[in-house]
Amino acid sequence: MPLQNRVLPTGDIVATSERGLFMGNRGILHNDDGRLGSRRWAHQTWICCALEFKERKRQVMAPGRYTELFFLDEAVALAAGHRPCAECRRKAYERFRGAWVTAVGSGDRAAQIDRRLHVDRVRRDWRQVRHDLRLGDLSDGAFVLVDGRAHLLWHGALRPFSRAGYGSPLPIERDAVLTVLTPRATLAVLKAGYTPHVHPSAAV
Repeated sequence: MPLQNRVLPTGDIVATSERGLFMGNRGILHNDDGRLGSRRWAHQTWICCALEFKERKRQVMAPGRYTELFFLDEAVALAAGHRPCAECRRKAYERFRGAWVTAVGSGDRAAQIDRRLHVDRVRRDWRQVRHDLRLGDLSDGAFVLVDGRAHLLWHGALRPFSRAGYGSPLPIERDAVLTVLTPRATLAVLKAGYTPHVHPSAAV
């Protein structure tokens, strides 16, 4: 039976048999039986990691170890409030941090980035922070809701999200105002030139 460790762009964590391209960490969220409790983070360092790094091996959801979370791709991880890991994805982290400096102008240390992202991504009641913006003001890599379903903005079109990948592209209306899932600070990083790694289905 699949474990509850797949993160959606809406911030929900679900069980699915579909595989993702990236792993993530928010601390220990599960019990000794491998089941999630009520909390959705244990610290503010939410990172997006490579699936393989230096031949390290882990037992997924081992007792007392951090909860391995998984994402379809990096765009989903960014929408959920994560940023690139500074260890296993050092080059991506440096690109993200460089765009952060351009976009935000200060606070480029990892802990400072994490504190700002935490304000932008979740509310005190554990719910995702969302905001309404004009579609034409967003950059590739942002996630929005269309009729209640998450869509990725990518190469001038909207791609409907599913746990297995993206559907056929939909035309965009640049003046349409939609609910945005990606945190505001991350939107600024995307606008400053950071390009996330997306699932191959987005290019079909």
